[in-house]
Amino acid sequence: MMERAMEQLNVQLSRLTRSLRRARTVELPEDNETAVYTLMPMVMADQHRSVSELLLNSKFDVNYAFGRVKRSLLHIAANCGSVECLVLLLKRGANPNYQDISGCTPLHLAARNGQKKCMGKLLEYNADVNICNNEGLTAIHWLAVNGRTELLHDLVQHVSNVDVEDAMGQTALHVACQNGHKTTVLCLLDSGADINRPNVSGATPLYFACSHGQRDTAQILLSRGAKYLADKNGITPLDLCVQGGYGETCEILIQHHARLFQMLIQMTQNEDVKENMLRQVLEHVSQQSDSHYQKVLTSLAEVATTNGHKLLSLSSSYDAQMKSLLRIVRIFCHVFRLGPSSPNNGNDMGYNGNKTPRSQVFKPLELLWHSLDEWLMLISTELERSTKNPSSSSSSSEIASLLLKQRESDPSSNTPTLSLLEGEAYVDGEDVISMTANRLSAVIQAFYMSCSCQMPQGMTSPRFIEFVCKHDEVLKCFVTRNPKIIFNHFHFLLECPELMSRFMHIIKNQPFKDRCEWFYEHLLAGQPDSDMVHRPVNESDILLIHRDSIFRSSCEMVSKSTNEKLKQGIAVRFHGEEGMGQGVVREWFDILSNEIINPDYALFTQSADGTTFQPNSNSSVNPDHLNYFQFAGQILGLALYHRQLVNIYFTRSFYKHILGIPVSYQDVSSIDPEYAKNLQWILDNDISDLGLELTFSVETDVFGAMEEVPLKPGGSSILVTQDNKAEYVQLVTELRMTRAIQPQINAFLQGFHTFIPPSLIQLFDEYELELLLSGMPEIDVEDWCRNTEYTSGYDPEDPVIQWFWKVVRRLTQEERVLLLQFVTGSSRVPHGGFAFLMGGSGLQKFTIAAVPYTSNLLPTSSTCINMLKLPEYPNQEVLRDRLLVALHCGSYGYTMA
Repeated sequence: MMERAMEQLNVQLSRLTRSLRRARTVELPEDNETAVYTLMPMVMADQHRSVSELLLNSKFDVNYAFGRVKRSLLHIAANCGSVECLVLLLKRGANPNYQDISGCTPLHLAARNGQKKCMGKLLEYNADVNICNNEGLTAIHWLAVNGRTELLHDLVQHVSNVDVEDAMGQTALHVACQNGHKTTVLCLLDSGADINRPNVSGATPLYFACSHGQRDTAQILLSRGAKYLADKNGITPLDLCVQGGYGETCEILIQHHARLFQMLIQMTQNEDVKENMLRQVLEHVSQQSDSHYQKVLTSLAEVATTNGHKLLSLSSSYDAQMKSLLRIVRIFCHVFRLGPSSPNNGNDMGYNGNKTPRSQVFKPLELLWHSLDEWLMLISTELERSTKNPSSSSSSSEIASLLLKQRESDPSSNTPTLSLLEGEAYVDGEDVISMTANRLSAVIQAFYMSCSCQMPQGMTSPRFIEFVCKHDEVLKCFVTRNPKIIFNHFHFLLECPELMSRFMHIIKNQPFKDRCEWFYEHLLAGQPDSDMVHRPVNESDILLIHRDSIFRSSCEMVSKSTNEKLKQGIAVRFHGEEGMGQGVVREWFDILSNEIINPDYALFTQSADGTTFQPNSNSSVNPDHLNYFQFAGQILGLALYHRQLVNIYFTRSFYKHILGIPVSYQDVSSIDPEYAKNLQWILDNDISDLGLELTFSVETDVFGAMEEVPLKPGGSSILVTQDNKAEYVQLVTELRMTRAIQPQINAFLQGFHTFIPPSLIQLFDEYELELLLSGMPEIDVEDWCRNTEYTSGYDPEDPVIQWFWKVVRRLTQEERVLLLQFVTGSSRVPHGGFAFLMGGSGLQKFTIAAVPYTSNLLPTSSTCINMLKLPEYPNQEVLRDRLLVALHCGSYGYTMA
C-alpha cells in the first residue's frame, strides 16, 4: 500500500513539475495554510527546483507552523532527509531552532532519524544543540537512543556538555547503556561523559545497563572503573540482573566484584526474588567452568544447611524458614541436574569434568541430614516411652542437647526454647511431636529432593527409601496427627509405590477435596497453561470432527495429535459449523462418551442394572477393538486431565481395574446377580457335606459356546472344600471380572495412563473416580439457583427470573439435564455442585442475561461462559413454552459457542 501511494505521489509531483516548467507564471496560493500543503509533498520528495520556483515570487512564510503538531517545512525536510530543500529553506530564513508542539527542533528530528547531511547543514546555520524538547531530550539523547555513533562523533564537536540531562536526569550515556550501543557508549566516555552520574532516582549508567541485561555495555563501564551503586530505593545492579534473569550480565558483575557472588547466593533466601529468574542466573554462572559449578553448588548447600538448622531451632519463624529452605534446595537441585555431574547427563560415576566426586558438593548438607536423623530418633524414643507409660513425663535433656548443637552450628540464631529446657523444664512426647512435626517434615522434603536429584529421572533413591523405612513409625505418627503434612511435604509418596503403600490407608482417610487438589497439583506440574482447555493458535491443532462419524473421526484426529499438545489444550470444531470454544469441547466429550458405549462398536456391554457398562468379553468381533479400547482410555484420561465430564457410568469393577484395586465377589452382581448370590451362599455356609463336587475349573461362555476354563493349573482335579472355598470364590470372581476381559482392560489403561499416571489415580476409590469422571448423577435445583449470577439488567427478584426457577423446578430430571447441556455444553454437574462449573477461563458460574422480548423469540446460550440469554417474556406460560422448544430443538449442534 505504501509503495503504491508513493508511486502515485511521484506521478503527481512529476506532472506538477512539468506543468511548472510549461507555465512559469504558476504561483503559490496567497494564504499560508493552502500554500504549505502544496509545498509539503515537494519537500518530502526533495523537489528543490520546484519548491524554489514556487517560492521565488511568493510571500509564503517559511516558518509557518501547520498541523496539530505545529511543525514547519524545515521540520519536514529534516525528518525526511530532504537536504536540498532544507538548505533552500534555511537560505530563505527558516529558523533552525523553531520548536514544534512537543518541543522538537529540526535538529532533533534529523538526529532521531539519522539524517547526517541534514544535521550538518543545520549546524552550519547555527542550530542549537542544547535545546531540549518537552521531555528534556536534546539531539545528543536522540543519537544515543538509536546508537548513531557516526553522527554522534560529529555532534559532540559542537557540544560543551555531553552530560546534559533530560527531565528524569538521564544523560545520553544512560540511554546508550540501556539500549546496549557499545560504540556509542565508548564515544560518550571518550568525550568526557560522567560514568557514575546518577539520574533523579539515583540510577547510574551501570544500573541502566543491568536493568536491560546489556552485558557488553556493562563490561565497558566496569572496565572503565564504574562504581557499583544502588539507586535511592536500595536496588542494586545485581538485583536488576536477577529480576530479569540476565545471567551473562550477572557474570560480568561478579568478575569485577567478587563479593557479589555471596550476595547472589544469599538472594536465594529472599522470597521477593523470583525463583525462576534466580535459577536462570545461577545456571549461567555455574556453567562457566567446573570450578564455578562446584562453587555455586557448595555455597547453595551451605546456605541450605544454615537455614535448615534455623528451622530446627524451634525459635525461628516456621513458615519463612521452611519456604527459604525448600526454595534453596530446589535451586540447588536444578543447578545440579544441569551440570556435568548429574546422572541425567549420562555420568553415572558421580564425577564432573575435573573428576571431582559428586558427593563433595552435597557434603555441607550431610550436617543437616544428620540433625534430622537425630531428631527422628529422639522422637521415636519419646513415643516408646509414652506408649509404655502414658502418664509419665520424661526429661528433655536430650532435646536441650540437640538444640545446643544446632545453636553451635548457627551461633547467630537465638533459641529461647533452649534456655527454657536448660532450666529443667519438662516436655512430654506429645509436645515434642507438636513442636517439631511440621519442621522436620519440611527438612524431610528437602532431603528427598536432594536424594532425588542424584538419581536418574524416575528413580527413587535407595538411601531415601531406607530412611523412610527406618523412621516409618514416627512419620506415620506425624501424618496421623496432622494429615496436611502429606499434601505439604510428602510428595515423595506419589513417586515411589513402595513408600505409598505404607501410607495409603492414612491418605485415603483424608477429605476428597484435599486429595483432588493434590492430584491436579501434581498432574499439571510443569504445564505452561494452567487454564487448561484453550484454543490453540495454530489451525492445525484444532480437532476437526464430523458429526456423522464422530467416533472414527475423533479417533483419527486424536491419533494425529501429540500427547503434549493434547495436554496443553483442546480445541474442537465440528465440520461445517463455526462454533469453537469450551462449550463445543464439552459437547464433544459428552457426545463422544455416548458413542464409546454404542453397541455397534461392541466395546462395552450393559450391566444387569441397565445403567452402567462393562468391557465386552466378546469385543474381538470388531477387528480394531483393542485400538478402540486404547482410544476410549485416552478420551477418559483427557476428560479427567482437563476437568471435563463424560456422559457414561461404568461398573464398580471396571473403576477398580482403572485404579488397580482387586475385584471382590460382590462385584459379580453387576453382570450376574444370581451368580453373585451363589458365591455369597458358598462363603456363608459350610459346604463340607453338601456334595457340590465343585472343582477349580468352571464353564464359561465364549462366543455362544461353553468352554471349561481352569481357575489355576490343574484346577479340574482340585476339589473345592470348606478350607479353600474363599480362594475358589476369589478366582471365579477374577475370571469373570478380570481374566475374561484382560486384553481389553490393558488396552484401555494404556490409553488412560497416557494422561493420568497410575501413582496419582490411586488416591481415589471407585466411587470417587466415578464422581471425578461423570459428576453428580442428580441435579439439585436449589444448589443451581444459589450459584447463579444475573446480568444485563436481571436480578433475583425480577418476575422473569422468579418464573424461570418455578419452571425449572417443575421440569423432569431429563429436561433439567437438557437445560444444563443447552447452556454449558455438558449434561453433568461437577463434584461439589454448581459452584464448581468450569468456563473458558476457569470457574464460571451459571449466568442468566436479559434479552429484549420479541414474538416467538427463543432463549439462546453462550456455552463458553455458561450464559443463558433469556428474553423478558410477558408471563410464565410463554417462558415455559419457549424454553422447552429451545431445549428439545437446540441441545446439540451449536453454531456459535
